[in-house]
Amino acid sequence: MNQQVRKLLSGALLFALAAPAAAVADEQGLQLKLEELTKKVEKLENKSLSKWLTIGGDYRFRVDSMRGDTKGFVDANGTFTNAANQLQGAFFGNPTGVAPNGLTNAQNLRGLMSFSNQMKGVRTFSGAQAFLGLPSTQGMLGGLQNFAVQVPAYKPKNDSLYTNRFGLDLHAKATENVTVNVRLVAYKTFGSQDDAAVTNGGATPFFADRVGVFDGTIGHVPSSSLLDVDRAYATWSNIADQPIWISVGRRPSTNGDPSQLRLNNERPGNGGTPSLLVDYAFDGMTLGWAPDIEALPGAYAKVCYGRGFESGFDKPANNSVTDTDMLGIAIIPIDTDPLRVWLQWNRGMNIFDFPVMKNTAFGDTAPAVDLGNIDWYGAGLTSTLKNIGPGKLNLFADAGLSVTHPNGNVSSNAGFQGLGTGGFFNPEAPTDKTGWAAYVGARYDYEPTRTKLGVEYNHGSKNWITFAPAADDMWTSKVGTRGDVYEAYLIQELNLKPVSSYLSKAFFRVGYQYYNFDYTGSNNWVGAPVKIADIKPTDMLLLTPLKNAQDIYATFEVKF
Repeated sequence: MNQQVRKLLSGALLFALAAPAAAVADEQGLQLKLEELTKKVEKLENKSLSKWLTIGGDYRFRVDSMRGDTKGFVDANGTFTNAANQLQGAFFGNPTGVAPNGLTNAQNLRGLMSFSNQMKGVRTFSGAQAFLGLPSTQGMLGGLQNFAVQVPAYKPKNDSLYTNRFGLDLHAKATENVTVNVRLVAYKTFGSQDDAAVTNGGATPFFADRVGVFDGTIGHVPSSSLLDVDRAYATWSNIADQPIWISVGRRPSTNGDPSQLRLNNERPGNGGTPSLLVDYAFDGMTLGWAPDIEALPGAYAKVCYGRGFESGFDKPANNSVTDTDMLGIAIIPIDTDPLRVWLQWNRGMNIFDFPVMKNTAFGDTAPAVDLGNIDWYGAGLTSTLKNIGPGKLNLFADAGLSVTHPNGNVSSNAGFQGLGTGGFFNPEAPTDKTGWAAYVGARYDYEPTRTKLGVEYNHGSKNWITFAPAADDMWTSKVGTRGDVYEAYLIQELNLKPVSSYLSKAFFRVGYQYYNFDYTGSNNWVGAPVKIADIKPTDMLLLTPLKNAQDIYATFEVKF
């Protein structure tokens, strides 16, 4: 083989050996370029997406251990049910048989049915007086004593109540100065797809705000795994280049100041409401104004309107139910990190007797009559003191006043009771009633370990009424208690670097609540309060009277 041929073969061999390596190198280079290009595209997409849409949310697991002490009483709803069942049984067994009162079983059953129908038709205080004055009514009431369902004093308890809650938050910038906020929530009890496990466990319910889930509490009282709309509203800001905004939709009227301290949330923005007066998921609208006043940093004012119940088309005058509306004026003279002050006035108009609820201990309920109006007045503040030792101290104080204005209507569903007036089958002339409440607390944030320790106390007077059924308490909304509530809690945040946003965090929370009830009717505007100590075993009541209650709770929460 000559030298020229040998050189040609050697070159070909070297090329053959080098070609795969070059191809691999080119392929690796291309792959690196594709990965780099993909990252750039994703970065651009994320940057573009974040300009108009922000997605966040939270998850919470909670366990509660609940115990209480009741007073003996006669269950009103159970008594009527027992009378109907026994009379129907006697009728079908022997309609002509004579009962101890000298009437046949058929006559007694017809009398009970007539009594119930006539009772449902009574809508006013004067009508209730006239109805109760009838000899036939007195005879029927006396006969009901034979069917009384007496509930002796007992100690209700639920050693382990587990709940899951998931919330999804969306914030979209639709156009310049127009945004849309949405919050979807699923909140359920382990092993249940309704609220019965929380509200009564099969017994006569304890509090009106936990009888069942309704429009103002959906997403805030455990019910089902359905993802419900908790908030959905649009806001137009900087109207006419002025510090004016309007907002309409399902409002951010829950978990307001100062509840963010206990819940470890961020402070509510200018859409929030004081939680002592309002914790209710309203559909409504707001007109706000935030003037630039040097002496009043962060000051703003707003007028709010909400609809609590839509009655539909007008009905005949003798069976009319009107819309329930809420009007509020908020003035926040100072809104800074060291100090926030608020003044609030609300009026609830045409307050319904019962909200729309399904499958409660009382069956399906709906407004039957409006009972009048309520005025609320409130003033409060929160303050943050920094550099208090190795952390900061958060303080708050809030006070509220409620004034009822009954219109003379009574709820036959609640036994001839009006707005803050009357007991079961004991109508009371409608008069304005004034109640008050005070709410104070503190939380110390030990920053080196991200530990937060808080204490709270609130008191409500005999006639105190609030509109806070959506509060984050299991027994009942504590700020509506007619008596005293003490609470202590500890929050331990995990020292982990946030990924999704600087607000992302994970933490544990443990706490203890103790309720001491002075009067019945906490979180209920129907009927007159009764002193707990004065309740006798023969007193007929619609709800189980609690003397005291306690709740030990713990949560694991993630906000993203």
